[in-house]
Amino acid sequence: MEEELVARLEHSSDAVNPRNSSSGNAAPLVANDTRRLAQALSRWARSDGDHETPVAGLTLHRRHKLTMPLHCIYGLGIGLTVQGRKQVIVGDELMTYSPGQSMVTSIDMPVISNVIQASVAQPFLGMMLTFENALVVEIAERLQLSQRLKDEAFKPLSVNELDSGVLEALERLIALFDQPELLKSLAPLIKEEIIIRLMNGAHGPHILHVVSAGSPSQNIAKAVAWLKLHYTQALRMDDLAATAHMSPSTFRQHFRTVTGMSPLQYQKQLRLQAARHLMYSENIDASSAGGLVGYESSSQFSREYSRLFGHPPQRDIKRMRVQ
Repeated sequence: MEEELVARLEHSSDAVNPRNSSSGNAAPLVANDTRRLAQALSRWARSDGDHETPVAGLTLHRRHKLTMPLHCIYGLGIGLTVQGRKQVIVGDELMTYSPGQSMVTSIDMPVISNVIQASVAQPFLGMMLTFENALVVEIAERLQLSQRLKDEAFKPLSVNELDSGVLEALERLIALFDQPELLKSLAPLIKEEIIIRLMNGAHGPHILHVVSAGSPSQNIAKAVAWLKLHYTQALRMDDLAATAHMSPSTFRQHFRTVTGMSPLQYQKQLRLQAARHLMYSENIDASSAGGLVGYESSSQFSREYSRLFGHPPQRDIKRMRVQ
């Protein structure tokens, strides 16, 4: 499967989601407008890798060369490419985002991503800021934004033009790294500002679909959150559907609409990604990793792992270590 994805990504490096359009009140940006932010990221992310920051939920990312497709989970939040280009596959949809664009994830989503433009002279630079779901819901209720929910097709991950207000707020957030005495007090306020600006912009309808009380999307979001915490347990569809106040058939339909996959497929992705992390980061053998994430059969684990990642577990981990 991973080889197919590589070919698909190589033949679509200029693909941009045709539904990506900008709306909202702030002016759209061009790539040059993110140059100052790229300089700030270069200062704090000096080497390749994923870098934690003093701001909770904010990570910086740097790569000096193109990367292979990586399976990961994107949580509720905003991602920016400020130098280089990146592609993300969500279900069957391929998205590209570049400097001057923002990517917002409204619900925890298994995705496949890779850097498609980077070099030693011009490394890929990106950032991700995640939000607590409770905070997003509280802000929407406080400002009564959910009452403005439009009847639009919901997308769990949307790419739109980055507006100047969000960019300026992100610059102020990173500037706090040099003001540790102010960071604890001001960072939460700036994060709230960013959430409010996103809700009032092009990404707003997709975020509000998830936080609107009683909406099918919000109920699915709760089910997704439960699965993320309990993916090792046996999946009882009737019980999961009951927690979302839906019949099993309706639950499956809404779940696929929101996430692009069935509940069982979602659980498999969580399990297999967790097993891959255990083997790669903690040197746990394949049989033990499969058991730890909920598989009772080693052969089934190996078969499903190979189907998702393109190689049997041991060969896949060995391949990752030499990249």
